[in-house]
Amino acid sequence: MLTDIVAFINNILWGDGQVLIYMLLICGIWFSIRLGGVQLRHFGHMFSLLKNSTNSTKEGISSFQALCTSLSARVGTGNLAGVAVAISLGGAGSIFWMWVIALLGMATGFAESVLGQLYKIKDENGEFRGGPAYYIKQGLNKTWLAVAFSLCLFLGYGFIFSAVQANTITDALNAAYGISTTYSGIAIILLAALIVVGGLRGIARFAEWVVPFMGISYVLAALLICALNITELPAMLLNIIQSAFGLQEAGAGAMGAAVKNGIQRGLYSNEAGSGSVPHAAASAAPNPNHPVSQGYLQMLGVFLDTMVLCTATAFIILLAGGASGEQMEGIRLTQSAMESHIGAGGADFVAAAICFFSFTSVVANYAYGESNLHMFKLDNKAGRIAYTCGYLAMIYWGSRAAMPEVWAAADMALGLMTVINIIAIMWMTPTIVSISKDYFSKRERGEAPEYKTGDCEIQGKTEDGIW
Repeated sequence: MLTDIVAFINNILWGDGQVLIYMLLICGIWFSIRLGGVQLRHFGHMFSLLKNSTNSTKEGISSFQALCTSLSARVGTGNLAGVAVAISLGGAGSIFWMWVIALLGMATGFAESVLGQLYKIKDENGEFRGGPAYYIKQGLNKTWLAVAFSLCLFLGYGFIFSAVQANTITDALNAAYGISTTYSGIAIILLAALIVVGGLRGIARFAEWVVPFMGISYVLAALLICALNITELPAMLLNIIQSAFGLQEAGAGAMGAAVKNGIQRGLYSNEAGSGSVPHAAASAAPNPNHPVSQGYLQMLGVFLDTMVLCTATAFIILLAGGASGEQMEGIRLTQSAMESHIGAGGADFVAAAICFFSFTSVVANYAYGESNLHMFKLDNKAGRIAYTCGYLAMIYWGSRAAMPEVWAAADMALGLMTVINIIAIMWMTPTIVSISKDYFSKRERGEAPEYKTGDCEIQGKTEDGIW
C-alpha cells in the first residue's frame, strides 16, 4: 500500500502529470526575467565573491564553508548514479536538458538563497539558522505552510536522502570489491556519527577541505579522458543535441524521455528550487554583509554541480558508448564506462569517487534537517539526540534496501518539498526583486553593498537584531 501511494504521488509530480517539470521551468524562466538574467549578466561577479569568502564569525560559518556545505549535499548520487540513470532512460539528449534546467536553476537558486539569508534567525546557541520554513513563516506569515515544508524536509533530507546516498555507496563497494552491504553500512554510520556530533560547524569544516579535493580530482580525470578521446568529442556533442530534440530515428518519443529524465535528474543533482540550499545560505556570515552575496555564491554551486561535475560524468559515459550500450542500473553504468577508459582500475576510481561524493551528502543532509529543529522547539539536547538516532537508523536501512524503493521515496520527498518552496519563492518575488535591486544599485554606485533593515521594502519582517 505504501509503495502504491508513493507511486501515485510520483506519477503526478514526475510522471504523466509532470507537475514539477512545468513548475521548475516556469520558476526558472520567471526569475531569469525578473532578475534581468542575473546568472549570465553577473556571471563573473559570482566568482569574484570567492576572494573574500573565507571569514567566519561566532554567529555564522564563512561564505565559502556555506558553499562547500551546499555542494556536499548537492554533489552525490545525482552526479554519478543520477546522470547514468538519465542517460539509460533518456539517452544522450537528457544531458542537454540537464544543462537547460541548470541554467534556469541558477536564477531559482539565487532567489531562494537570498531569502534564506535575509530571513535567517539565531538559534539557542546564538548561531545563524534559516531556510524556507523560516522565510515562509516570517515573510508570508503562513506558519502551517512552514510546518508542512519542515516535515517534508525531515522526511527527505533528514532521513530518506541519506538512505539514498548510503545505498549508492554500499552498492558501489559491493560491485567493486564484494564487500557486504551490512558491513559497509555500519562503517558509514560510524564515520557520519563522528562528524555530525560537531554540529553544523563541524560539518562545514569537513566540507571545506573534502569538497574542493574531490571535485578537482574528478574533473581532472574527466578532462584526461576527454583529451584521450578528443577526436570523438564533436560526434558526441552532436549526438547530445540531436537526441535532445528528437532528430534521430526514435523521434518525438525519445525527445520526451530526454526532457523528462534530464530535468528530473538535473533537479535531483543541483537541488535548485527544492528549498534545501537556503539552509546552508542562511548559516553564513556573508561578505559583503548583504543577503544577495549568498545568492551569488549558491548560484555558483548550481553551476559547479551540474555544468561541471554532471557534465564530467556524462562525457565519461558517452565517450564509452554508454547511451547505446547495455542498459545498466545507476552507478554500475558509470563504473563500466570508466573501466572501458582506464581498464580494471576504473571501477576502483568510481567506487572511491562515489564514496567521497555520497558520504559528503550523507553528512550535509544532517545539517539541513538539524536547521529545522528550531521550528518545532526541538533545538535542544533531547531533540538533537532523537533526530540523530533516526538519521543514523535510516542510513543503515538505506545501505541494505532495494534501489527502486529508495529512489521512489527520494523522488516523492524532493517533489513535495519543491512544490511548497516554488510556491513560496514566487509569492515572495517582490522581496527578491527589491533586495536584489538594492545590491545592484549600491554596487553600481561603487558602494560596499551592505544591507541594513529598512534599506528596501520586504514582505513581513526579519528577526530583530539580525540586520
